[in-house]
Amino acid sequence: QVQLVESGGDLVQNGGSLRLSCAISGLSFDDSAIAWFRQAPGKEREGVACIWTKRSLTYYGDSVKGRFTISRDNANSNVYLQMNSLKPEDTAVYFCAARELHGSRWYWGITVEYPHWGQGTQVSVSS
Repeated sequence: QVQLVESGGDLVQNGGSLRLSCAISGLSFDDSAIAWFRQAPGKEREGVACIWTKRSLTYYGDSVKGRFTISRDNANSNVYLQMNSLKPEDTAVYFCAARELHGSRWYWGITVEYPHWGQGTQVSVSS
């Protein structure tokens, strides 16, 4: 059974930094997509970043390019989201999501592509 547990959410000031962690168990890392999504109140869930484990390729949403970095810790099966230069509009619940691809193509920023989700962690950025 795949389990994802996010941590690291907090209240930070405008311009600050945070690192979110996603602890993953039960997932094969040979060919998987692991993504971060976020959802602000009254808004749809949007893709923030994704890492494709087979090729170590990363993908980012336009609003976070250059500020956020997704990375993977192979030893601990953790995926991180380093968030710098945070803005009030980054305030949201951040979710970790995963999918074993088995050679399939996928669209990284679409929620229905991912069968496994964590419970989310709150990030709040004060202005």
